[in-house]
Amino acid sequence: MNSTESDNGRPLLLVDDDRKLCGLIRDYLTPLGWKVDIRHTGPEGLEAAVQGGYQAVILDVMMPGMDGFDVLRELRKRSDVPVLMLTAMGDEADRIAGLETGADDYLPKTFSVRELLARLRAVTRRHAGPSEKKGPSEWAAGELRLCEDSHTAVLGDRPLELTALEFALLTELLRSKGRVKTREQLIEQVSERRFDIFDRSIDVHVSALRRKLGDDPREPRYIRTVRGVGYVLGDPDSRS
Repeated sequence: MNSTESDNGRPLLLVDDDRKLCGLIRDYLTPLGWKVDIRHTGPEGLEAAVQGGYQAVILDVMMPGMDGFDVLRELRKRSDVPVLMLTAMGDEADRIAGLETGADDYLPKTFSVRELLARLRAVTRRHAGPSEKKGPSEWAAGELRLCEDSHTAVLGDRPLELTALEFALLTELLRSKGRVKTREQLIEQVSERRFDIFDRSIDVHVSALRRKLGDDPREPRYIRTVRGVGYVLGDPDSRS
């Protein structure tokens, strides 16, 4: 049964075949200002998500028929809505596959509801764009141009289709152009969560950015790996 709690609140789509878990999430988030719509199958979730209007989608990986990866793959062809994926505990393959497909973040199914709320706030804040602040909102490196205010990035005359987290990551690297950013710094600054020594999600997002920039990881023009430390974005026009 689909669930729509009230006419007010921040619209959120939850796609999971675990009805008990859906009820728990709904009961926790509704008093905190979220309007939770629930779908229990992949096709129903995809249909609802592409219609738009949601600030975020919580998407389970393991569902019968059409799993979360298939839903996300189709959704990303038509929408950049923030997606938070639910994965099996400790299943790194699921997490990496979700991030590579276009998820903004992930949670193991042993999550606390407080952590779920923190992750939701983080992905929706990134997607909403920057708040009012002093200082520049545009950065460039070679043919790469990024504008925070319009939430756009282009390479030459080609617009880049980035997820909210990829956009935040590219913004942070451009802001710090020429300076090395550690993995810990990048995860904390763009994901707003604490670094886990086994967490390699940032590497997956960097790989996705490189593909979209046409960067060869062996001889990158833009994002260079500093082994054992992190990443640095350089200006290809200034390289010899």
